[in-house]
Amino acid sequence: MARPREACGVFGVFAPGSDVAQMAFLALHALQHRGQESAGIAASDLDTASVQRGMGRVAQVFDEESLRSLRGALAIGHTRYSTAGGSDLHNAQPFLIETACGPLAVAHNGNLTNAPALRRGVLERGLDLLASSDSALIAQLLAASTTNGGSAAPWETHIAALMGQMEGAYSLVVLTRDALFGVRDPLGLRPLCLGELPGATGQNHSAIASESCALASIGARFLREVRPGEIVRIDGAGLRSIQGQPSPRRALCVFEYVYFARPDSILEGQTVHGVRQLLGAALWREAPVSADVVVGVPDTALPAAIGFSCASGIPFSAGLTANCYVGRTFIQPDDRSRRAGVSSKYQRAPRDLRGQRVVLIDDSIVRGNTAGPLVRLLRDAGAAEVHLRVSAPPVRFPCFMGVDMAVPDELIAHQSTVAEIQERVDADSLAYLSQDGMMAAVRGETRGEARHCSACFDGRYPLAVADRLEARAGAPVLEAGAEGRYRGSLSP
Repeated sequence: MARPREACGVFGVFAPGSDVAQMAFLALHALQHRGQESAGIAASDLDTASVQRGMGRVAQVFDEESLRSLRGALAIGHTRYSTAGGSDLHNAQPFLIETACGPLAVAHNGNLTNAPALRRGVLERGLDLLASSDSALIAQLLAASTTNGGSAAPWETHIAALMGQMEGAYSLVVLTRDALFGVRDPLGLRPLCLGELPGATGQNHSAIASESCALASIGARFLREVRPGEIVRIDGAGLRSIQGQPSPRRALCVFEYVYFARPDSILEGQTVHGVRQLLGAALWREAPVSADVVVGVPDTALPAAIGFSCASGIPFSAGLTANCYVGRTFIQPDDRSRRAGVSSKYQRAPRDLRGQRVVLIDDSIVRGNTAGPLVRLLRDAGAAEVHLRVSAPPVRFPCFMGVDMAVPDELIAHQSTVAEIQERVDADSLAYLSQDGMMAAVRGETRGEARHCSACFDGRYPLAVADRLEARAGAPVLEAGAEGRYRGSLSP
């Protein structure tokens, strides 16, 4: 149950006459669950741009003085967990560059699957890379596109051309001197949405965010999701939409529903909380068990636990509590930090579990570092039995689209059977939700429709990922073509 790490959260706002830095600060707080290593805000006053970045959480990076230095008409913000590039200040975002077209700031959520090839091209042109992350690479490629006579073209032309070169997952917010852009990759692998809010000048202003919960935090009204392949431009003339690249099909990461997104966010027209309750109900139908109480792992598994409880009639109880000041145990920079985070984050609730048969509901087991300690917590509270139920299938394959699950040997289900995992975590029984059950709960879809990326469960990638594997010893083999298929060794 060491948790999957998501790349980042991004935000942008165009609101002349308002405190855009304060808005970005509040929105990044709402997106803090998507990354806790670093944070940054860039702002433009329609002439010049400035940026503040730092290591740590949003409240550690910014104070009133630093926010006052970011006055302007538009701003973008970023909160990061590193999945490509190290955890250091050089890779903190947004990246701000002076170009032939004026200031350019970029914040990115996702990973590029062809980043090594793009990086080689930059180096062959004699350019120095700003940092080691894919996000820095995107900023540098976009800045370089304005040279050699390209400065006369509008920014959306440069962005669309760059989209034609990039492969993989990217939801971007881009700040220029006088415009804000939202950009989503053609498969829509990572989420991005639009909102509007009343402006101080009497006209509506606009915002862009990874999740709708960030819009709500600043009083903005959710409008819609940015469509896959779409470029949204927001400036003094209003909001305009450009299709930067065609969208052959959609492949939103299904783990957004399982774990990443906040329960109060809206994805594809439905609340994440509602879908997680459906996942829990499906889990009961597939893996019923005789028990006295249902306990959910705070906080992401609580909706699934409620769904399991409602479907089964077994009472729900807060058998575990989480320290809200300790970060997500999966969003930690190394395995040692994750293990240390488990004991500091989770504690037994006051409820007496002596002699009780407990169903422990979690949303995923990735590395398997925390399941055992949580089972022990419940046993120490007097539980007679602990039955572990997981509201997603086993995570058996690496991810290359912005989630830190890229090393197969770190995935417990890649190398162990369900029975072996059950023994390792010392549960009385263990069952996962099937993939068909998961996809049916996510808008009633089935695997065959392939509307979501579920590669971490089934090894079917929505695009080729061989470039990401080229330097790894003993890398798995992927079929050629537009869709990769994992063919590495796998335990039964």
